[in-house]
Amino acid sequence: MNEMPGRPLGEMPRDHRPTKSIRVLLAEDQGMLRGALALLLGLEPDIEVVAQVGAGDAIVDAALLHRPDVALLDIELPGMSGLEAAAELRDQAPDCRVLILTTFGRPGYLRRAMEAGAAGFLVKDGPVEELAAAIRRVLTGETVIDPALAAAALGAGPNPLTTRECDVLKASVDGATVADIAERLHLSESTVRNYLSSAIGKTATRNRMEAMREARQQGWL
Repeated sequence: MNEMPGRPLGEMPRDHRPTKSIRVLLAEDQGMLRGALALLLGLEPDIEVVAQVGAGDAIVDAALLHRPDVALLDIELPGMSGLEAAAELRDQAPDCRVLILTTFGRPGYLRRAMEAGAAGFLVKDGPVEELAAAIRRVLTGETVIDPALAAAALGAGPNPLTTRECDVLKASVDGATVADIAERLHLSESTVRNYLSSAIGKTATRNRMEAMREARQQGWL
C-alpha cells in the first residue's frame, strides 16, 4: 500500500473525522487561552471539545453532563483546584481520564496529581501536537508525564508537611491571625501555633508567610 506523500504512516487525513471522536472537557480560567486551546484541539481530526469551564467547582457537573473521555485540567482554578477536581472525577466519573495541563511544573504538584488519579501531567509551553498525542495516549491507558518534571520529581522527595500543617498554612494566605485560623479550622490557638512552628521548621523559613510561599513554590499546597 502506498503512503500519502509528506504524511507520516498512521496519521489521519485532516479532512476525515472518525465516527467516534475523543470527547474532551477543557478547564482553564483564562478565557482567551481556553478558547485558543479549544480551537486548536478542535482542528485535530479525532478530538472534539465537548465542554469548556472556567472554574474548578464546575468540572464535575460538566463531566457528568457531557461524559468526556478525557478531562484536561489546569491546577489553579477558582472555586476548586484542578487537583481537587481530579480526585472527585476519580470517584464520580471513573471512566474519564484526567490530564493536568499547567504553567506550574512543580514536583509537588506532580505527586499530588498522581495521588488524585491523574493519568498525565504536562506543562503549557509544549506544542498542541504533543498535547493532542498525550490525550490519545492517556485514553489507551498510558500515563504521560513531562520528562523534565518527572526527573525533578524523583529527586525532590515527598511532601514533608502533614495535612494539618498544610491546612494552617493555606489558612494563613490572607494574613489571618492565629485566632482566625483556629476558629476557621476548629482548633485551639496553641494547636495552631504548634502546627505553624512545625511547618516553619520543615520548610527552613523564618515565619509562616515565608513557609506558606515556600510550600506553594514546591507544590505542596
